[in-house]
Amino acid sequence: MIKGIKFVGVPVRDQDVALKFYTEALGMKVMTDQPFTPQQRWIELKIPGADSGVTLFTPQGHEDRIGQFQSISFWCDDVFAEADALKKKGVFFTKEPATESWGTAAVFRDPDGNQFVLSSRK
Repeated sequence: MIKGIKFVGVPVRDQDVALKFYTEALGMKVMTDQPFTPQQRWIELKIPGADSGVTLFTPQGHEDRIGQFQSISFWCDDVFAEADALKKKGVFFTKEPATESWGTAAVFRDPDGNQFVLSSRK
């Protein structure tokens, strides 16, 4: 029986730049950072308070995924407040927070141009 999602992969160009962004700006914690291939490390991050996390790793042949919209939505209690806090840490939003009939959402991007949804049910 499937119990949940352990992690989702985020394709990145420079793992050091990405690691700094995801830990310092987004507040994720390093679970694993070890050699994987001669070119890359396996970097697995945990989202505090969640059972899931992300990996900063680009599988060979998938470099074209870097800088695209990622089908990942991070949730929080208050999108407006969280977006404001993230902006103060240098996070760039491509879509400002807006309330829709289904909830509130915004879109932000990482240093590689990957875009993600930040959402809440309110």
